[in-house]
Amino acid sequence: MKKPIGPSEFKNLKGIEYFKFEEDFIEDNVRCIPMVVRFKMDAVGIKLKLSEWSKFHSDERIELAIMPISDQTELKNYYNYLLSLIEKYTNNKATIIPVDPIPIWTELDQLPRILEEKLEEVGMRISLEQWKKLSNIQRFTLLKLCRPGHENKNFPKAILEFGLS
Repeated sequence: MKKPIGPSEFKNLKGIEYFKFEEDFIEDNVRCIPMVVRFKMDAVGIKLKLSEWSKFHSDERIELAIMPISDQTELKNYYNYLLSLIEKYTNNKATIIPVDPIPIWTELDQLPRILEEKLEEVGMRISLEQWKKLSNIQRFTLLKLCRPGHENKNFPKAILEFGLS
């Protein structure tokens, strides 16, 4: 019998955006990578497998959540720190992915088509003004949650949590 997973180390962590619905992000009895870390990994172009994430110590995962990425120096520091953790725990090289120079979540002149389609699918609507008022990580999160092949049960939860219903 698998031991139940306790609350995330991110749940009450100050200085980051961590969403209530993320407490449900559990796969194979491992807590999934929080959106704040996924956001930063996309910014530096590293894909992290859940099996790699689960090997990091709690303080290292917290560091990945709170490390700033607001300029090129901080992005480089984040990139190097994450590379070092992956190599330390897996003896493998990191999976490098392209960094989108203009991520879709930065588009504020219209709702992204993928988001409109997902909203229609679940019978919800949000206005362009609501989209613009969201934080970068909230917009990133909604787009991650509506991608094809992603388990989308948390999409409606995110919409509610972000005050968009």
